Amino acid sequence: MAPTDETGQAAQHASPFGTTPPTRPPADGTARPNARMPRWLPRAMVLALALFAVFQLGSWAFHQLTGLLINILIAFFLALAIEPAVSWMAARGLRRGLATAIVFLGVIIAAAGFVTLLGSMLAGQIIKIVEDFPAYLDSVINWINIHFHTDLKRVDVQEGLLRSDWLRNYVQNSATGVLDVSAQVLGGLFQLLTITLFSFYFAADGPRLRRALCSVLPPAKQAEVLRAWEIAVNKTGGYIYSRGLMALISGVAHYVLLEFLNVPYAPVLAVWVGLVSQFIPTIGTYLAGALPMLIAFTVDPWYALWVLIFVVVYQQFENYVLQPKLTAKTVDIHPAVAFGSVIAGTALLGAVGALIAIPAVATLQAFLGAYVKRYDVTDDPRVHGHRRGAGPGLLTRARGLWARRPGAQGPADGSS
Repeated sequence: MAPTDETGQAAQHASPFGTTPPTRPPADGTARPNARMPRWLPRAMVLALALFAVFQLGSWAFHQLTGLLINILIAFFLALAIEPAVSWMAARGLRRGLATAIVFLGVIIAAAGFVTLLGSMLAGQIIKIVEDFPAYLDSVINWINIHFHTDLKRVDVQEGLLRSDWLRNYVQNSATGVLDVSAQVLGGLFQLLTITLFSFYFAADGPRLRRALCSVLPPAKQAEVLRAWEIAVNKTGGYIYSRGLMALISGVAHYVLLEFLNVPYAPVLAVWVGLVSQFIPTIGTYLAGALPMLIAFTVDPWYALWVLIFVVVYQQFENYVLQPKLTAKTVDIHPAVAFGSVIAGTALLGAVGALIAIPAVATLQAFLGAYVKRYDVTDDPRVHGHRRGAGPGLLTRARGLWARRPGAQGPADGSS
């Protein structure tokens, strides 16, 4: 029987070497009071806290810098768009900085002239509407008095409008919103300046930027990056130039219509329709056609209807005839893919995403098409769009019936 101490537990046998053998853990799984924490646990806790702090700091910094990152993205695509023109002038002896400055100067002059002409047109039309407002109001009041047998007067209507709570609230809200509008204008100018500066540096220092990027990559990866860069330049530049050509054609077509209808400011309205309809995806056509319709309505209400019909017909011509031919070699993507990319870009980045969605998707499609292996398609009828065992088409059968009609002459082959 093993010797026991006062507590009734078995006494531990001394080791023959004078050391105490290690004790086994209790059978019930409870830790002893003198059990120590593993050495790796404090380090793991500190590492987890540090990673969480870094994640929170990065998330906060990303949200604070979202506006700047979007501006840099816009500037990068703008630099890609003007890269072919800058490279063309640089290949003929001009410095890249000077070539970039010339391109930007031309864009700024064109934009300033367009905004000036458009502003003068809108100011003139607003003055005309204000001057003709009493006549419009008299015609409306006379129409109401005739059809509804009322006795309204323009003086009573004007006094009612001036004393209405709606007008008072509108004036107060407009007065309080002047500061907000001013802040938004200043913010927009600062954003435009930021985009201009970054795009200028990206375009002027394009080779240096590519060298800096390739210097941290192995030679095999450098070729892939340069190829992707070249595809992006070609697709983005092709998108801008094809859109510019379509804007020119659209502007000329609408100018002919507006000039034929004697609508005032026909050249400015034509430029407005061309630019807005081409560079604002999805809804640009309707925004572009609204202003000419409004101006034409001030001349004759029927003219507004003619403008609407022309806008709709030209849009169909552009979608199914003109655009496929002009964009076949630049941004040849399916209309459904283009529409989906615009929706996705709008959901992610708003109006900026809508503008850069199509060239970005075209670049991605071209880059994937260069590396995805393709195979020959089988001759299955389900692939080629006709039913299995289908006979000749309707047009072919109609031609056969016409050729077999009584009195029809056979082919002129000289046989009797």
